[in-house]
Amino acid sequence: MEENLLLETRSRMAKVLEMLKQDLATLRIGRASSSLVENVLVLAYGTRMRVLELAYISTPEPNQILIKPYDISNIENIRKAIFEANLGLNPVADGELLRITIPPLTSERREELVKLIGQRLEGARISIRQKRLEAMKQIDQAFEEKQLSEDEKFGLREKVQDIVDEFNEKIEEMGKTKEQELMGQ
Repeated sequence: MEENLLLETRSRMAKVLEMLKQDLATLRIGRASSSLVENVLVLAYGTRMRVLELAYISTPEPNQILIKPYDISNIENIRKAIFEANLGLNPVADGELLRITIPPLTSERREELVKLIGQRLEGARISIRQKRLEAMKQIDQAFEEKQLSEDEKFGLREKVQDIVDEFNEKIEEMGKTKEQELMGQ
């Protein structure tokens, strides 16, 4: 039970970290990256699909993203979805492709992005705390059902807290790295 609980807790927290990584990748730091638009949902063929599933995305220049839809009839839907995603990007239709020019960041926008990074980090920390709470409830339940002794209960709680501390450190590192990328521009 002990090993399964720890593995399950670590796995759940790793998913939180992966979501944070994807979330931070969507933040614009002044240079073009396909990750800025690839997960934007587009209404196409009667369902919601990601841009990545509907088009080829490239970054021919450091400040430009090109999107070439596999089916030209989706070009307007993709343009509209990216514009409405509130990413601060303005795709322009240029024949059979969309061109997005990434403007350089102003100091005000950098400050906004630093605050946004902080919010995303706090959201991840909250999720980690929720996973800890779930694990602690399982430990308490096992103790009440006499599957664990009191010493095992406290030892297991300590191990869970060690995992939480490890993931909180990783969250901090990701935040510092993203802020450095942002300020290094």
